[in-house]
Amino acid sequence: MKRLPNYTFILVLLFLTINVGCDTASNTENESDDHAAHGTHDNHSSEGTESKKSLPQESHAQIGELHATIAYYSPAVRDRVIWGGLVPYNEVWVTGAHSATRLNISREIAIGDVIVPAGDYAIFTIPGKEKWSFILNKNWEQHLTDDYDSDDDVVRVEVEPTALEKQQERLLYDIVEVSERSGTIEISWDTLMIAIPFKVN
Repeated sequence: MKRLPNYTFILVLLFLTINVGCDTASNTENESDDHAAHGTHDNHSSEGTESKKSLPQESHAQIGELHATIAYYSPAVRDRVIWGGLVPYNEVWVTGAHSATRLNISREIAIGDVIVPAGDYAIFTIPGKEKWSFILNKNWEQHLTDDYDSDDDVVRVEVEPTALEKQQERLLYDIVEVSERSGTIEISWDTLMIAIPFKVN
C-alpha cells in the first residue's frame, strides 16, 4: 500500500518561504526610509513624498584653524507663501524645522564686536520686511522656539536680506570662506538670503 505525501509539512514549508520573502521586502523598504531620513545633501533629495519632508542637513567648513558645522532641518517652499506667511514677520523663528538649528565651532570667533567662544549654539532669526535679527543662543538643545529665552542670547545683530536671482526651494545654510581668518554664514530660502560675517580669532 502506497503512503500518501505529508501535505501538512508541505503547507508549513510553503508558508515559511512566503513569510521570509515578505520580511525581506519590508526590511528593504524600512532601510530605504532610514537612508532618506538621514541624508545630508540638500540638493539631492528625491521628489514625491520626500519633497514634503523637512530633511536633516549639514554644512561644514574649514577656515584656517576653525572647523564649523551647522546641523539643521531643511523645509521646502512647496508653493507656499514663506515670508509674512509660513514664517511670520517680527517673531523669533527657529530658522529651520523641528529642533533648533545647531552651530558648532571648534575655536573662538567674533561676530561684530561680540566674541563667541568655541562650542555649540542655536541659530535663531527674527525676519522683518527690511531687516532681520540674527541670533546665537546658548541653549542649542531645544524644540522649535518652545524653550527660547533671550537671556541666553550670545549674539544678536541686525542684517539686511538680499533678493536671490533664482528661487531656493529648500532652506539652505552655507559657511563661506572669505579668507583664512574670516567667513560668512549664509542662510537662503525662497527668494531671500542673509549673510552674517565673522572673524576667526
